[in-house]
Amino acid sequence: MALISCEKEITIDYHGHDTRYVIEGSIDGSGTEIRVSKTNAMDDNSTRSNVNSATVTITADNGTSTVIPLANNGYYRSKLKGVAGTTYQLDVQVDGHHFTSTSTMQRKPKMNEFRLVWKKMLTERYLFGDLRVQDISNESNWYFMHIYRNGLGYRWAVMKDDKNPNKELQQLFTFFRDGEGGSDVLRDGDQLRIVIRAIDQRSYDYLYSMQQMSSTGTNPIDNFTGGCLGYFSAHSEIEHNQTFRYSDVVEDEDD
Repeated sequence: MALISCEKEITIDYHGHDTRYVIEGSIDGSGTEIRVSKTNAMDDNSTRSNVNSATVTITADNGTSTVIPLANNGYYRSKLKGVAGTTYQLDVQVDGHHFTSTSTMQRKPKMNEFRLVWKKMLTERYLFGDLRVQDISNESNWYFMHIYRNGLGYRWAVMKDDKNPNKELQQLFTFFRDGEGGSDVLRDGDQLRIVIRAIDQRSYDYLYSMQQMSSTGTNPIDNFTGGCLGYFSAHSEIEHNQTFRYSDVVEDEDD
C-alpha cells in the first residue's frame, strides 16, 4: 500500500498473499481525502486496484455525518475541514464489508528550526537533517515528519513528546555519508519540503509499527476494524520549504 502524506506516497511492502482492501484516509484544515483500493494477486504486475463502489462517511463526535463523494479513480474527496479537538469516525462500506477507524484532530504544531549539519561518526562524516519542533504545551503529543526532495518522499519519522514535554523536541534524519554517490545524495539546487503533522496516539502507534517493519518482519498493527489495511488520520500540519545548498551545511558544534 502507500501512505498518504499530502500529494506524495511512501511505498509499503506488505507481507502476505491474500487480496485485501486498503484504505488511506486523512482529514485536516484544508479538507478530506480517502483512497479505497484492493491489493492484487502476487502474480499481478500492478500494485493495487482502485475501488469506486464504496460508500464513505465521516462522523464527528457531535453527531454530524458527511458522505464523502467519489472524486476520481479510487479517491473520495470533500471540502470537509477538520477542527482541533474533534474526534472523527471514518466508515467505509464496500461489497458487504464494513471498515471503521477513529482519529482525534490535534492542534497545529510549530517548527523552531531545520538545519543541515555534518556530524562525525567514528572516522566518517555524515549529513543529517536536524529538525526542532516546539512541543504543544500541557498535553500529550505525537508527531509525524516527512521530508520531500524535489516533490518525492525522501525521509520520514514519528516522534512523541515523552522525553522532553512542553519543550523543544529534536528529530535527526540521517541523509548520507560524505563522499557517497548515487541517487540518494542531495545536490545543490534540490528543493526540500518538510511537512510536520501533529497526530493522535492511534496514528502514531500505526506509523511507529510500520517504521519497525524491517526489523520485526511483520505487518503494521491494525488501525481499522473489519480487517483492511491502511490507516486514518485527523491531523494539523505545517510545512517548510528551502533550497538545498552545500554552503548552508554547518559542522556539528560537538566535533
